[in-house]
Amino acid sequence: MFPLFLSLFLGIAAPRLKAEEPGGNGVAAFSDPARIWGNGVERVIEEAYRQSFKTYIIDGKVMNLRMPFAQNNERSELSGKNWQFLGGGKADPGYLWEAIGSVLAGEDFRRYAEVLADGREKVIIFDIPSQTWTASRDLFDLSRMKAGSYRGLPHRPYVLVSGRGIEEPDVYNYLYCIGWVGMDCSGFVWHVLTYVAQAGGLNLGRALSRALGISGNQSPSLYAGTSFFNSGDREIIAVQDEIRNLRPADIILFRGADGGVVHSAIIQSVDLSGGVIRYLQSTDEAPLNERGAHESFIRFDPEHPELSLKDPAAIWTQARYPPFPGERASPFSDDGKRYRAFPEFGGGRVVRLRVMAAPVEKINSLH
Repeated sequence: MFPLFLSLFLGIAAPRLKAEEPGGNGVAAFSDPARIWGNGVERVIEEAYRQSFKTYIIDGKVMNLRMPFAQNNERSELSGKNWQFLGGGKADPGYLWEAIGSVLAGEDFRRYAEVLADGREKVIIFDIPSQTWTASRDLFDLSRMKAGSYRGLPHRPYVLVSGRGIEEPDVYNYLYCIGWVGMDCSGFVWHVLTYVAQAGGLNLGRALSRALGISGNQSPSLYAGTSFFNSGDREIIAVQDEIRNLRPADIILFRGADGGVVHSAIIQSVDLSGGVIRYLQSTDEAPLNERGAHESFIRFDPEHPELSLKDPAAIWTQARYPPFPGERASPFSDDGKRYRAFPEFGGGRVVRLRVMAAPVEKINSLH
């Protein structure tokens, strides 16, 4: 078993897609990487996505960690306290991975890993506002969790663990609850867009500074949220969401109950012959091993490219789960139901940034 402090400095790798290896979203990876990643802008988007992964060896286990989801003040409604994640959930992955490395090298995380490997069942109780955790072996706590009677609160998640060692979801829980580090949905989308723009010779923040209403040294990522993507600004082009109209780097927007946009994702590739759209997002309402930055898929009949994303014949395979087992589940069991929700406000929509046309064309011309 590797010492934890030494293991953190070993092995950095991108996520690997194995042929016909099923993912938690129920779609097998393609045997030909070029078919799913594509060339040109599709490949550049893939490069940006892979910056959301980093491989560590933790307590002797190789873990390909994904960037956690992190949204300011999420879960704060009952705590009486607000909190800000590092960089407001909008920071660059390189900066966040450096911070994550420091968190994982800390004494508190070492003790957390030891408790999870002591061979005894327990309930880990996280307190997000105070960035602390405790371990309970109380039989009442254990029996209630096993019976499906969840005792946690939004800001105090309860997690039942076996004591057989730390796993990737346990690392995610610690980074989110204790480390306060990760990217929210629009922060992730902005990261991908800025990476693509840069590859095409455009400084996206500078190009959109007037539209975003920023000046000086302010970070544009703090202003380029879902509300901007859903705005009527001339830089936002509404795209009719028929599959034949969709392009890599288009932004998928999901509405909330009040009609506002509450979530964003970005299209990586559209395979018209294979009948698959691959989109990328950062969210915590996903299977445990997918919380944070992850890929998602939409299947459709290649004979019907005129299909709208709102049509039930477009099969969104991304399942949605509560971030912590036992919490109340989303009213939408998959992304498709979420996209089609709230038709009185128009449901979900697709947009693209006008200024991205030139860099995308430049990138595609070079491949």
